[in-house]
Amino acid sequence: MADCDADPQIMVWAHRYTQNPQRFEQQMSDALPQLIYVQQAAEKHDVAGEFVLLPWVESQYHPIPGHRNLPAGMWQLVQSTAHHMGLHMDRGYDGRLDTSAATDGVMDLLHGYHDQLHDWRLVDYAFNRGEFGVQRLVQQHGLPPDEPAIPKWPVPKVTREHLTKLLAISCVVRDPSRFNVELPTLPADQHLETVRIDHGMALSLAANQAGMETGALKRLNPALQTNFLNTDAQPHLLMPHRNAELLRNAMQIANDQGMVASTSDNTPLPAAYTDQAYSTPTDAPRIRTHVVKSGESLWQIAHHYSVSMSTLERLNHLHGKALKPGQVLKLDPPG
Repeated sequence: MADCDADPQIMVWAHRYTQNPQRFEQQMSDALPQLIYVQQAAEKHDVAGEFVLLPWVESQYHPIPGHRNLPAGMWQLVQSTAHHMGLHMDRGYDGRLDTSAATDGVMDLLHGYHDQLHDWRLVDYAFNRGEFGVQRLVQQHGLPPDEPAIPKWPVPKVTREHLTKLLAISCVVRDPSRFNVELPTLPADQHLETVRIDHGMALSLAANQAGMETGALKRLNPALQTNFLNTDAQPHLLMPHRNAELLRNAMQIANDQGMVASTSDNTPLPAAYTDQAYSTPTDAPRIRTHVVKSGESLWQIAHHYSVSMSTLERLNHLHGKALKPGQVLKLDPPG
């Protein structure tokens, strides 16, 4: 996208962001684990790198709770958008605050916008103003020329400013020395990743097994509104790589020993209360299945089980067919 000098307002906002260099560097350092996680998702979804910095414009990567009908999470998603993306929300869980689920959903959304609009500037407009409003503008005015960098379209000031801010923070990251700031770095073992959790457990137990403080684990997983992980809502935990390895090893040991789940006070559950996948010994490979519930999308099911949509379509011969409640889907290939 456009560079620092493409529009005077880009430089105005770039200087505003960095007018206190030490404060900017600290803010960027605080946001770095989430920023790097978003960067990896953007690469996976083939989204322009500038959009890695979209949460800076929205929230500075803070998981802002959504009171009543206000936007929520570091992406500042409204409920209607979150539902469209397949994010789950209830009293104990708000998917808009789930860094992993919300980031994947937003990146998929942005990629889809670009497939329709063919201009990353318009993708930003669509994220801020709404997809259909931007499509109407394209029908009325056609695609904007490459210059000016901020299209001269009849959009609200806040929408035009949203794009300007995104280009401004991208400008700073692209050329930090120009603004007398240094960008922080993060060791690889502190990069965030998700750990698949296949049974409910107390967050205190998960934190202990991962070698973390419970409060630190909760801060990285703000979508959880209780101290117990319900895998029906969030089947994963986000944590640094070094802690993720510890938790995976601990869960494997517990699985081997038959202690596959725990209550909120860390008491192991009897086998009758655990997943059949864990409690039923068998010498044959077990092929997992899922029974489609009313309102579920293929994206939700794929995300829940950490498989790709294309794999589900191939295994179940869907090829674009609509899902039906009660339909049994294969999740694993034979063998």
